[in-house]
Amino acid sequence: MPNELCRPQYCSAQWSGSELQPPAFLLDQFDNLDKHTQWGIDFLEKYAKFVKERIEIEQNYAKQLRNLVKKYCPKRSPKDEEPRFTSCIAFFNILNELNDYAGQREVVAEEMGHRVYGELMRYSHDLKTERKMHLQEGRKAQQYLDMCWKQMDNSKKKFERECREAEKAQQSYERLDNDTNATKADVEKAKQQLNLRTHMADENKNEYAAQLQNFNGEQHKHYYIVIPQIYKQLQEMDERRTIKLSECYKGFADSERKVIPIISKCLEGMILAAKSVDEHRDSQLVIDCFKSGFEPPGDFPFEDYSQNIYRTISDGTISTPKQEGMRIDTKTTVGKAKGKLWLFGKKPKGPAQEDFSHLPPEQRRKKLQQRIDELNRELQKETDQKDALIKMKDVYEKNPQMGDPSSLQPKLTETMSNMDRLRMEIHKNEAWLSEVEGKVAARSDRRHSSDINHLVTQGRESPEGSYTDDANQEVRGPPQQHAHPNEFDDEFEDDDPLPAIGHCKAIYPFDGHNEGTLAMKEGEILYIIEEDKGDGWTRARRHNGEEGYVPTSYIDVTLEKNSKGS
Repeated sequence: MPNELCRPQYCSAQWSGSELQPPAFLLDQFDNLDKHTQWGIDFLEKYAKFVKERIEIEQNYAKQLRNLVKKYCPKRSPKDEEPRFTSCIAFFNILNELNDYAGQREVVAEEMGHRVYGELMRYSHDLKTERKMHLQEGRKAQQYLDMCWKQMDNSKKKFERECREAEKAQQSYERLDNDTNATKADVEKAKQQLNLRTHMADENKNEYAAQLQNFNGEQHKHYYIVIPQIYKQLQEMDERRTIKLSECYKGFADSERKVIPIISKCLEGMILAAKSVDEHRDSQLVIDCFKSGFEPPGDFPFEDYSQNIYRTISDGTISTPKQEGMRIDTKTTVGKAKGKLWLFGKKPKGPAQEDFSHLPPEQRRKKLQQRIDELNRELQKETDQKDALIKMKDVYEKNPQMGDPSSLQPKLTETMSNMDRLRMEIHKNEAWLSEVEGKVAARSDRRHSSDINHLVTQGRESPEGSYTDDANQEVRGPPQQHAHPNEFDDEFEDDDPLPAIGHCKAIYPFDGHNEGTLAMKEGEILYIIEEDKGDGWTRARRHNGEEGYVPTSYIDVTLEKNSKGS
């Protein structure tokens, strides 16, 4: 409030005073109250501007946080299968929590904009309109009172003027009346003028009295009714403005306090992410990522070029051709060793193979196992879909009004075909996986035997560190297998055909285009020579001796109890 309003006589709970007291509070401070109410509205808008700038800060802060998170978030394709280190996962979790934190800052900005800034701007507009109306009413009341005062003042001046004229007329009449030389006509004329002025003075007196009474009434009404009512409305308006500011202050703080629990959870999530970092697990991931499965290179053999120099005449037991035959090609050995050491050298470049044969054994095994797991999941989905279609078909057959059972046959056939394809893929990948695991086991056995041969070779050295002259004691490599590959095929071809352990009836037709499968027609009878081992395929044979695998879900199997023992 301005300093002019801080006088002792104006320090009251009500600006307008009481009707039982004289108007001595703020009744003469209309202009100062006008300035004070305008200052209150300006202060309200100043605070609204402060809130607006705070909202912009929150919005920019949230935007910058989101851009920061977007900048450092991983941009990885779905096929990217890099190891997920705990330190990286923790950092990504922190980024997610920071993104949620940015969202809460946006909530704070939105809450302040809706609850504080928007409310302040709306209230400021209403406040200006109400203040303008009250001030106009006060000015109109003051103008009306001024008009009444002017009318009273004019009647007063006119009455005063007529009184002076009447006094002059009386003095003139008395002078003529006492003058002996004055004629009777002059005295009569002066008397009439006196009577006229006296009558006019009386009329103006009555007019002045009426205007004075009216002004006093209007002035009393102005200071005890009209102005107090206007000041009361201005006071209520200013108090409401103060209350609104208090509510906005509280809403400003509540907007921040509401998000504190969620922000605390974001910070707790960051702490949990930091605690989840495991250095031992990260080290194990590095090992699993770069583990190739190759065995370390073996020792290079000793090549004794001094035998021709120090050989005596009695050392003719070793012939030159035999030495040349026993000599190991160093370049070939080194080349083979270097070809295996992908971890220590450059990895051979080439197109990716379906069986992952371009990868090291251990990595190939992991890739095959992952593919098998994915195919099994897809097979399970197709199996569930097939079961659902069969159940729906049964429902349609029992209740034809619900649908046509034949409409489901194309979808069922497609699902069965997908299941067959997936089973073939699983069978093929499992064969590759078995091949890899067998090679890894063979390498482990060779590594163990090479260690034993290395110890035996060291035991055959002479104390001087040179080899003996006995050809039978020279170091020899592992025996080479010269068996022809077709010998194994001939061995299997001599086996008798497997006995039938039952028979089956084809429920659905099967084309059998893939290698190792057997085509069949719907209703065809086949012999069962090998049961389903869990992969969804059953080995069957026709009457003409043709054998192959058929889908187990396509046939109705009947096993014979005594056929297994025959």
